[in-house]
Amino acid sequence: MSLYDIEVRGIRGETLRMEDYRGKVLLIVNTASQCGFTPQYSELQRLHETYGPQGLQVLGFPCNQFAGQEPGSNEEIRQFCQLNHGVTFPLHAKIEVRGPGAHPLFRHLTREARGFLGTKAIKWNFTKFLVDRDGRVVKRFAPNAAPAKVEPYIRKLLEA
Repeated sequence: MSLYDIEVRGIRGETLRMEDYRGKVLLIVNTASQCGFTPQYSELQRLHETYGPQGLQVLGFPCNQFAGQEPGSNEEIRQFCQLNHGVTFPLHAKIEVRGPGAHPLFRHLTREARGFLGTKAIKWNFTKFLVDRDGRVVKRFAPNAAPAKVEPYIRKLLEA
């Protein structure tokens, strides 16, 4: 299965296809609104604004699996992100990113890019996956890696 074969749900419940992002550099992030890393939303928005015109697409996937830090409804999440962080990049419906209920997208991402010491499991909110224009997962970043640390890798993929 390719990344582009996977379907996801938008924050308003609409069915979306990862195929629609073919040819773009993707930064896929599992997010949460009540996490110590939540300020990264603003940094992700900056990347979206800076590199979106060159082909970057930031994609946020809220998840409530880590200490219940994303308890709100999809609409509450959308409003929070827009009002507090000016988010205009696509947000998606809440999903699970680990365990038996993990969404196929995150099963694919964790299979393609292992974490620290080769682990597949996502350990916390704001784990980031960088995907090239051909749909290959090229790098995984830990939650504490600020989006600014991802920026040089994004630039390199956009220039390729």
